[in-house]
Amino acid sequence: MQRRHEDVQSFRAEFTQELIVAASRESEERRGVLFFQHPGMIRWETVSPEPELLVVGPEVVWNYFEEEGVAYRYATEDVLGSATVVRILSGQARLDDDFLTEVDLAKDAQEVVIRLRPREPDPSLVEALIRVDPETFLLKQVRAVDFYGNVNQVSLHNLELNLELDPALFTFSPPDGVLVR
Repeated sequence: MQRRHEDVQSFRAEFTQELIVAASRESEERRGVLFFQHPGMIRWETVSPEPELLVVGPEVVWNYFEEEGVAYRYATEDVLGSATVVRILSGQARLDDDFLTEVDLAKDAQEVVIRLRPREPDPSLVEALIRVDPETFLLKQVRAVDFYGNVNQVSLHNLELNLELDPALFTFSPPDGVLVR
């Protein structure tokens, strides 16, 4: 799987994200589109339940909340150092170096399930389960659990590989009147 993801130069996928808060058992489902361009550029567009845009460029990460009229700006190295789900989805996490892995290789399974535990303690990720297509070795789902038991599960659909993506997808300029933090 690691080698397969290293061969992917770009992709576009629709996603479904489920966020579950452990303390309240409340959950939220989000849907949108994810773009990736090697090396490490990401555009994560949530379209429902409300618009949100995350753009990871070479040096700057923007997180834009249209309805709130606010955009947050971060250094890329700070975000990719901690945003484990994003690193796994983009193929930037080194599964063999960053995690202890346990693979379920059931013969009749329609997917391979890999359990990941970080080699270095990290409160943002205690454990992750990734589901991989056994024929293509492409990622289908990431389910991450943090120290508090909160769950972030992202499933990919309609994956398209090695597309020519417009570089403008990975840039962002806040619209006039937007508060930048």
